[in-house]
Amino acid sequence: MSQVFEGYERQYCEISASLSRKCTAAAALDGEQKKQKVSEIKSGVEDAEGLIRKMDLEARSLQPSVKVTLLSKLREYKSDLNNLKSEVKRITSANARSSAREELLESGMADALAVSTDQKGRLLASTERLNQSSERIKESRRTMLETEDLGVSILQDLHQQRQSLLHAHNTLHGVDDNIGKSKKVLTSMSRRMDRNKWIIGGLIFALVLAILLVLYFKLVH
Repeated sequence: MSQVFEGYERQYCEISASLSRKCTAAAALDGEQKKQKVSEIKSGVEDAEGLIRKMDLEARSLQPSVKVTLLSKLREYKSDLNNLKSEVKRITSANARSSAREELLESGMADALAVSTDQKGRLLASTERLNQSSERIKESRRTMLETEDLGVSILQDLHQQRQSLLHAHNTLHGVDDNIGKSKKVLTSMSRRMDRNKWIIGGLIFALVLAILLVLYFKLVH
């Protein structure tokens, strides 16, 4: 999980909760106070839109397995932001103001309490989403750590196999060297044997020739 995305997400949830409270307060105001509160709300909505864009860019730059989860969460935040925008439009609308005044005159504090309850429910829902997001972040981080450990284990196994192959290659190279030396020794011995055969044959021939000469001289004389 991206810590950058997590930071943007935390900021957005805080801004969303703050905007919900301001919308509740603005609905009960009138005149310049209401205009000032609406201006603050619009500024907060722009900040929230900026965080949504940053989260979108950050999510799309991550790995596909993580990106899918983050984009799903981002759709929820976009829906929440659209609801806040609709609430702002309702507050700033002249017809909505008139309707709200009529409802306040007819039902008094009952509607104010109902709006407060609705906004409280929105805050609780935002808090619950934040808690769920934190749990998903922890689970994704745990999965990434497990994947990292598995990758390290595989790399270690590959390193050991590489060392074994290098050792076997060196052993075969040493065997080839020994075989080459043995062939040279055998070739040298074969040459010496051939030379010794010629020497022995020459000595036998000389000895036979000498015997024949001795016999010849004895028979002649």
